[in-house]
Amino acid sequence: MKSAPRGLGIALATPFTLDGQLDLPALARLVQHTQVGGAQFLVALGSTGEAAMLSSAERDLVVQTVRQHAPTLPLLVGTGASATAQACEFTARAAALGADGALVVVPPYVKPTQAGLEAHFRAVAQAAPQLGIVLYNVPSRTGCALLPSTVQSLWSVPNIVAIKESSGDLLQIGRIAAELPPGKVLLAGDDGLCLATLAVGGAGLISVAGNVVPHLLRQLVDQGLAAPKAAQRLHARLLPLFEALFVEPNPIPLKAALQLLGLGSAVLRLPLQAAQVATRERLRLCLQQLGEGEAMVRTVSQNA
Repeated sequence: MKSAPRGLGIALATPFTLDGQLDLPALARLVQHTQVGGAQFLVALGSTGEAAMLSSAERDLVVQTVRQHAPTLPLLVGTGASATAQACEFTARAAALGADGALVVVPPYVKPTQAGLEAHFRAVAQAAPQLGIVLYNVPSRTGCALLPSTVQSLWSVPNIVAIKESSGDLLQIGRIAAELPPGKVLLAGDDGLCLATLAVGGAGLISVAGNVVPHLLRQLVDQGLAAPKAAQRLHARLLPLFEALFVEPNPIPLKAALQLLGLGSAVLRLPLQAAQVATRERLRLCLQQLGEGEAMVRTVSQNA
């Protein structure tokens, strides 16, 4: 993936069995669900995938399973870590397992300077020059923001091809879009800010809600790029789901929604715990309202 990913990407959840082990058959079903729904690339081992809860062996199994069941879709693998050496190791391993690119989050917890961030991303890019590197800015989780001036400097690295912007700061998102060099791409990192990001020059979305209703998120991205008025109507329809999926920390509500749809259990690994009853009921109502036919409504009702 030396060319940047565009369109709808889905940050896959990582299903677990009731006893907390990897549920690879459920992961395969989720991959199939997102492919049929129109995903244009997939992301394994992101924040939504609970990557921080997985052992190295489990990380490998997740990547191998996604690659096996989506052999033709571009695959990004989350390879971020607090230590640069570990992020480099994760990134090289992703390349060995057949990934097309790496989604590399700002190092969490350690709060480096902007110079430290630049050195970190340059080192990771050098560790796997055959991969397209996607920067990932999510200060609410990392405690540290990647500033537009640092992003602008990092565009000089040939295999740094895109940024997933989850800062929630529309001024920053607009600044990055305004300064994009040719061939580099801005991706929305929040479902609720997809249209705003596309409007200022974004080229796609890495979605959480796409695990649940991938076909609707594909429509939102396509319409956001080509038919803004229709996209605005679809955004309004999807907004209750976007809000419900973050009423508790991600991926807690997402796991509950996937269970409601029969796409996996609601099991998470500590310190994350299952969604509250009120959250589950809110999700059930959202999914019923989004049902495009009786099939989804029946599925949600049966699993409630």
